[in-house]
Amino acid sequence: MAFLDIFKGKKSKQNKAPRQSRKVAPFPVEKKVEKKAEFPEIKIAKPKETRSGEAYRILKTPHISEKATDLNKNNQYVFRVYPRSNKTEIKKAVEDIYGANVVSVRIINIPQKTRRVGRTTGVKSGYKKAIVKIAAGQKIEVLPR
Repeated sequence: MAFLDIFKGKKSKQNKAPRQSRKVAPFPVEKKVEKKAEFPEIKIAKPKETRSGEAYRILKTPHISEKATDLNKNNQYVFRVYPRSNKTEIKKAVEDIYGANVVSVRIINIPQKTRRVGRTTGVKSGYKKAIVKIAAGQKIEVLPR
C-alpha cells in the first residue's frame, strides 16, 4: 500500500543543530558547611472554625409552630436541622449566622409516621429539630419582616 507512505513523517537532517560543548571545571570546589542538629517541626493543631457557608449545611429552616413561638418569650428558638449534625455544630452555626451567644442546645429526633389516604398508605418523613437557648437580652429575627 504505497499511498499510506505519504502519511509517514520524513526525518530531515536540516532541523538538527550541532551541539555546543560545555566547559566543566576539572575539580569542583566544595564549601564546608556546618551541619546543625535538625529537629522535626511541631505542628500545633488549630481549632476548626465554621464559616457561614458551612453553617447553612447544618441549619435547614426555622421551625415555626405555636409552641415554637411561645418558646421565643424565653429566648429559645427552634430550628430544623440536618440529621447528621450535633450540638456543637448547631451552636457554632447559630452563632455564625445570627451573631448571638448560645447558652444551650437541645436536640429532638422526630420519627417518621405512617399516613393513610383511602386505601393507600404512605410515610411522612421524620426530621431532626434543635431548640437553641440564647443569652438574656439578645434576640434573633427568625422571619425577616
